[in-house]
Parts: sequence; structure tokens; C-alpha cells
Amino acid sequence: MYLKTPLGRLRLFAILEGISYLLFGITMPLKYMLDIKEPNFYVGMIHGWLFILYVVLCFQNIYLRQWNFKTSMIALAASLIPFGTFYADAKIFKTAQVSKR
Repeated sequence: MYLKTPLGRLRLFAILEGISYLLFGITMPLKYMLDIKEPNFYVGMIHGWLFILYVVLCFQNIYLRQWNFKTSMIALAASLIPFGTFYADAKIFKTAQVSKR
């Protein structure tokens, strides 16, 4: 990944945001079944920041790359669905990066 480009940064944060989302699958049972609240608190805080950064980077790339409405909505909605950012990375971001070379 090329972190010097807006798309490269979006790809990185898409993966990180997706991982943080999936970590809730571990921390939620800890919180509600074993009454261990701290991991969920920290994962939630990190996930919140990663979510905000992902959305900001999506809007940056929507503007710079002039993505159409459908592509823009898929990229933004991907952060709301488990595994969605991984899908967006594979189908939108990776192909956009390859096509720009």
C-alpha cells in the first residue's frame, strides 16, 4: 500500500476499521457474559476514531477521484457492515489504485 496517496491511506484505514469492528465479536461477550468491561471500552474508543477517519478519507477520495454516487455510497456504507470495509478495499479501492498506475 502507498501511504503517500489518499487512496493508500484509505485502504490502510479500511483494513484497520474492519479489524476493530470484528474485535467487538470478542469484547462484547467479555462485557456481557463475563462482566469484563475494559476491553470493550478501549476497542470501542479505537473503533470510533478509526470509523471517523475512514469516513473522512472516503469523502476525500470521493472528491479527488470523482467517484459516482453508487461507488461513493458503497464505500461509505461498507463501514456499517461487518467485513464491509474488506469488500470495499478489494472491489473499489484496490481496483482504483491499479487503474491509476
